[in-house]
Amino acid sequence: MPRSRTCTGGMVSAPHHLAAQAGAGILREGGNAIEAMVAAAAAIAVVYPHMNGIGGDGFWLIAEPGREPVAIRACGPAAGLANARFYTDHGDTAIPTRGPRAALTVAGAIGGWDEALRHARAAGGRMPLARLLADAIGHARAGVPVTESQAALTASKWSELSAQPGFAATYAPAGPPALHAILRQGALAATLAYLAEAGLDDFYRGDVARALATGLECAGSPLRLDDLAAFRARTLAPLGVQLRSGRVYNLPPPTQGVSSLMILALFDRLGVTRADGHAHVHGLVEATKRAFILRNAHVGDPGRMPFDPADWLREPVLAREAASIDMARAAPWPHPARPGDTVWLGAADREGRVVSYIQSIFWEFGSGVVAGDTGVLWQNRGASFTLEEGPNALAPGRLPFHTLNPALARLADGRTLAYGTMGGEGQPQTQAALFTRHVLYGQDMQAAIDAPRWLLGRTWGAASTNLKVEARMAPDVVEQLVRGGHDVELVGDWEDMMGHAGAVAFHPGGVIEAATDPRADGACAGA
Repeated sequence: MPRSRTCTGGMVSAPHHLAAQAGAGILREGGNAIEAMVAAAAAIAVVYPHMNGIGGDGFWLIAEPGREPVAIRACGPAAGLANARFYTDHGDTAIPTRGPRAALTVAGAIGGWDEALRHARAAGGRMPLARLLADAIGHARAGVPVTESQAALTASKWSELSAQPGFAATYAPAGPPALHAILRQGALAATLAYLAEAGLDDFYRGDVARALATGLECAGSPLRLDDLAAFRARTLAPLGVQLRSGRVYNLPPPTQGVSSLMILALFDRLGVTRADGHAHVHGLVEATKRAFILRNAHVGDPGRMPFDPADWLREPVLAREAASIDMARAAPWPHPARPGDTVWLGAADREGRVVSYIQSIFWEFGSGVVAGDTGVLWQNRGASFTLEEGPNALAPGRLPFHTLNPALARLADGRTLAYGTMGGEGQPQTQAALFTRHVLYGQDMQAAIDAPRWLLGRTWGAASTNLKVEARMAPDVVEQLVRGGHDVELVGDWEDMMGHAGAVAFHPGGVIEAATDPRADGACAGA
């Protein structure tokens, strides 16, 4: 029987064990959960480069004891030169998903680290930046074994990535690497070491910024130094919704956090009493459809949305949408899907501070473009813009839609729970499966993550938008889903497409509990 891990000194959950250990090392030395998260985020940017990097974005939720949680939005806008004409002049009918013209938004992750460390210092954190980045720098210099998912994705996406500026030289100098080949990233180590000395702001307004801007411009990206210099991460109030089990928080637009909250709020009204039966799976899938229809129609740059997304979490809307769910029959589908790959990490310290964090380069290996000689792989987040009018129409300075949405809950029993996953379209669905199993139905945290999962929609480059179900799911539940009108596709027993989930909780008595996903390469590391 799988069991969560517990301790009292602090804990980090991450989808790569070296990142979890990097964060736990900071906790052991007296750092707080925010500082530990920066160390873990830096390490995972090195050791899991197909899923995230410092050329991408990040979103934070931070819960301090006795205070309302805060969010950090660290996602960059479109470049000043990035408009529809830029693409049509290059002969594009849509924004490319790979290459220099896919590298059109500022990378916000480093700015988010900087903003998070401001909160860490206000909470008494004093760990030097050089110490926080030390593990990442060491792994980049010495090298790390290539994981199974990195090897598989490099091979499967080779035709899209191999010709992109700097990609092969950085990640596959002898062709797609074999499992456990040693990946060394000397240029990235040098960039991180420079930031450790000069400060994180140098990424946007210093020598590193100039090197990044030059490299991106030479490759053919519309990004320029002025775009980097204008960026600042922002601390915001998160969205929240009250459930019977407690209050749940997530990020406001441009993320799909409102969808994650809405799924749980709708399901809370369905009266399902048992985990993993037909009513549980069907109810969450149908709640997902209601939330995704609204998301697809309206969520984008918050500055352009004509209404407050918090309105979707108020009783009139929730009552209307819940009443639209037929607990016997599946509603028609598909609707457009939102792909994306990322990493989720969670941390808690002995004082009860809890952090939920997501870091991403959008698709696996992002744009594929490495910025000059910096070793920094740039995201392709701007590929989620469209060249036509709509909630995600491209224009300079606009924020693209994000699948990223770390979650956090203050539960009625006194626990503070951070949880999340990678997986693009699957993020809200996996979050809902984890939360309902663990919080509503009392499953062990690790068991809730291990249990068979499902995914409605397209992900990881798959064209189908049906309901994918891990083959371990109970046959009678699968049969009932099919009879109820769901277009079910059985997939492998432990599918990457179902996300790499994790969770960390601080209990009122001081016990810290954590779990990580066996579908990934992660660990829970305690202090």
